[in-house]
Amino acid sequence: MEKMRSSINRKSMARLHKTKVMIAGEQLRLRLHDGKLIKDRRYHLRTYPNCIVAQELTDWLISNKEAPDRATAVYLMQHLMDHDIVHHVCDKHSIFKDAKLLYRFRKDDGTFPFNTEVKVFIRGQRLYEHLITGRDSILQLREEQGVAYQHSIPGCQLMDWLLQNGETESRRQGLEFCRALLEHGIIQHVSKKYDFFDSRLLYQFCINFRRRRHLSELLNETERDKKEGASVHALEDNHADSPFVLPKIPPQEEHSGFQSAVQPTKPLKMIPNVHQAILNSLQLHASGYLPPATLSSAPVVRCNPKSVLKRNVTCEELLSPGAPFIKKVLTVMGDAVGWGFVIRGVAPVYVQAVDPGSPAAAAGVKVRQFVCQVNGRSVLHLDYLQVTRLVMTGPRTVVLEVMEPLG
Repeated sequence: MEKMRSSINRKSMARLHKTKVMIAGEQLRLRLHDGKLIKDRRYHLRTYPNCIVAQELTDWLISNKEAPDRATAVYLMQHLMDHDIVHHVCDKHSIFKDAKLLYRFRKDDGTFPFNTEVKVFIRGQRLYEHLITGRDSILQLREEQGVAYQHSIPGCQLMDWLLQNGETESRRQGLEFCRALLEHGIIQHVSKKYDFFDSRLLYQFCINFRRRRHLSELLNETERDKKEGASVHALEDNHADSPFVLPKIPPQEEHSGFQSAVQPTKPLKMIPNVHQAILNSLQLHASGYLPPATLSSAPVVRCNPKSVLKRNVTCEELLSPGAPFIKKVLTVMGDAVGWGFVIRGVAPVYVQAVDPGSPAAAAGVKVRQFVCQVNGRSVLHLDYLQVTRLVMTGPRTVVLEVMEPLG
């Protein structure tokens, strides 16, 4: 039993660390875009879009106090490469070199790996943004067993919200999704005692997606995990600048209100997850759910860095009468972990990869299809980033109008 608990603890810690690496990597990518360091670059008569020179990136990390020296900067970027955040533009180098070599964020070229962890992370981040914003947020101060918890929500109310907002097709799918969020360290029961249930039990986010993260934090966490075997959730709670260091506030004995003083959180304990088999079945298959298998062993489907198109096609060619394309309308009903396809290109956008057995594959989405409309909106003259935002911020059911080459 102790060995099993230790194994679950290590896996949970690894998933939580992966989530934090993805957050830190995405924040770094956006900052580099804002600073115009990521741009199209020409090398040996070929243009590589959305690239950064390794030496320039190393300089930037040091000047922006993300790394104290070049060796640490290289080590940090290797950490991102090991977690599939960054790669060499031609995938000729598996290590990050402080040289005049071109590297690219996988999110900028559509080669980010299709696996359960990434899908849960993306949906968890989107759910966080929906629930944390606005005055009418359903994350509120609530009480469970005589203790008050800030920014909490009953499991049944979260399930209701997911259904009402088209984030899930059924309570069963919603339950699987929420349990995956808990398994990956994105949400937790307020006292860390229970798995996720469609009940009045209270849950909170245990990751603040908006807090700015320094890359050096990831290395500090890795070293601390090795030395101390830190609890899976304790890492995030140690950051006092996070609004999701969700303190417990005991009620006053003589009043119905709550004390204004905040007590420090207690050390967190790892609770064995009795629903491991259910969570592990989130890897989907066209005919149903696959037998349980460890998430870490789930196959990773990568998008080919090179374009799958046999030739370049313009918007004018797609719209011209008699063009060798057939128009199709496809309805992709997202499941508990996403849709399962990658798009690339700029006016027009095309399908670069489809995750086998995903909702996209079941709906008839295929590589080399050109995306003309998303939920009734024309996207022919948009780039893949804009189209991706439309899909990610829209309902779970996505209606695509595509043009498919004949033959």
